[in-house]
Amino acid sequence: MRSGRKSSTRVRSTIILLVCLAIIGFLAYSGVYGIRFAGYQVKPFTQVINRGLDLQGGISVLEEIQSKNVDQKTVNRTVDLLAMRVNKLGVSETVVTKEGNNRIRIEIPGKFDAKEVVDGVAKTGQLKFVGPDNSTILTGRDVKDASAYLDTNNDQQPTISLELNSSGTKKFADATQKFMGQKIAIYLDDQKLTDPTVNAHITDGKAIISGSQTLEEAQKQANLIKSGALPVSIKPVQVTTIGASLGANALPLSILAGKIGIGLVMIFMVLYYRLPGLIADIALTLYIYIVLAAFANVNVTLTLSGIAAFLLTVGMAVDANILIFERTKEELKSGRPIKAAINIGFKRAMSSIFDSNITSIISGIVLYSVGTGAVKGFALTLIIGVVLSMFTAITVTRTLMKLVADIGLFSHKATIGTFGVHDFRKGISK
Repeated sequence: MRSGRKSSTRVRSTIILLVCLAIIGFLAYSGVYGIRFAGYQVKPFTQVINRGLDLQGGISVLEEIQSKNVDQKTVNRTVDLLAMRVNKLGVSETVVTKEGNNRIRIEIPGKFDAKEVVDGVAKTGQLKFVGPDNSTILTGRDVKDASAYLDTNNDQQPTISLELNSSGTKKFADATQKFMGQKIAIYLDDQKLTDPTVNAHITDGKAIISGSQTLEEAQKQANLIKSGALPVSIKPVQVTTIGASLGANALPLSILAGKIGIGLVMIFMVLYYRLPGLIADIALTLYIYIVLAAFANVNVTLTLSGIAAFLLTVGMAVDANILIFERTKEELKSGRPIKAAINIGFKRAMSSIFDSNITSIISGIVLYSVGTGAVKGFALTLIIGVVLSMFTAITVTRTLMKLVADIGLFSHKATIGTFGVHDFRKGISK
C-alpha cells in the first residue's frame, strides 16, 4: 500500500515537473526569439525594452531654470511641458527628469541634431481651445486656473476643474451655447490634450472636464492647461551628443558580457552542486525572463549602468540558492533524510536571504531618491531585480527541489553533488 502511494506521488511529481520545465522553456524561447502564431506576435525582449543613450546614441541636454526661488510645483509643471515638447519629435524612449532643484535633463535616443532639439524644447508654447468649426475659442491667456480631483459624486472619476478669467468667461459662455452637444478640443502646440463634449451652457467661467483614465493623467492635463507656455525661462547648460556607432558597439558588447557572466555562473552551479545546481540554473532562467518582462512592462530605459545592476542581481539570485543549498547540506550532515533536510534548509536560509535583500532594497531606494541619470537607472534596476530574486529563490527553487525529491532523483551520489560529503551523507545510496 505504501509503495503504491509512493509510486503515485512519483508519477504526479514527474508530470508537474515536466509541465514546469516546458513552461519555463517556452517563456525563455519567446523572450529570446519571439513567437508568431495565428496572426499574433510576441516580440523578443530586444525589441520591446527601451534602450538608453549609451546603448543606441542620441542627445542629452541639461536645461537650467533661470528664475530664482521657483517652487517644486512649477518645476514639475515645466518637466511635463518639456516632456510633451520632446515627445513630439517622434522618439518613444525620450526621458525627461528633474536634477537637483533647478535643472532638468532631457535624453533623446536616436536624434543627433542638437540645434533642433534645443530650439524645440525651449519654445514658448501655445494653448488654445478649438471649436468643431476649427475656430479658436480661447487661448492660454483666458485660463485662470485648472486642477484635478476625484469626483465623489461620480464613482471617484478623475476630473479636471477649469476656471476662466473675465474675458475667457464671456467667450466660453458664447461657445458653449453655440456648440451644445459638440466637442471642444484643447490643443498645446498643435497636439490635442483632450476634447470634452459640451453638456451645458456655462456662464460662470467654471467647467469640469471628465474622461481621464487616472488622477495622475488628469493632474498632468490640468497642469498643461493651466500653463500652456513654459512657466519659467530655461537655458541649456550642457549638450552632449553620443554617436550612433559608439552606442551600436556598446550594446552587443554588453550582451556578450552578460552571456559570459551568466554562463559562468550556471556552469559553476552545475559543476559544484550537480542536480541542485541545475535546478538553480532553471530557476535563474525564469528569473531572467521575469526581470526582463518587468523592464518591458514598466518602461524601464536600459542603460549600461542598468545592465550592470541586472548582472549584479543575477549574482544575488544565485547567492540565495547557495545559502539554501549550504543549509540543506548541514541538515544532511546531521543525519536528516533528504526531504526533511530541504524543508529545514529553506527555513534556516530565509532569514539570511531576507536580511541581505532588504538591505539591498533600502540602498536602492536611497540611490533612486537622491541620485540622478544613470544612478537612478541603476537603482531602479537593482530594486526590481532584488525583489524578483527573492520570489524565485523562495518559490521556484523550492518547488522544483521538492518535486525532484519526490521523484527520487536525489537518492544517488552522482546527482546530489556537494550536498553531503563521504560518511556524512545520510539517506543516500552508496
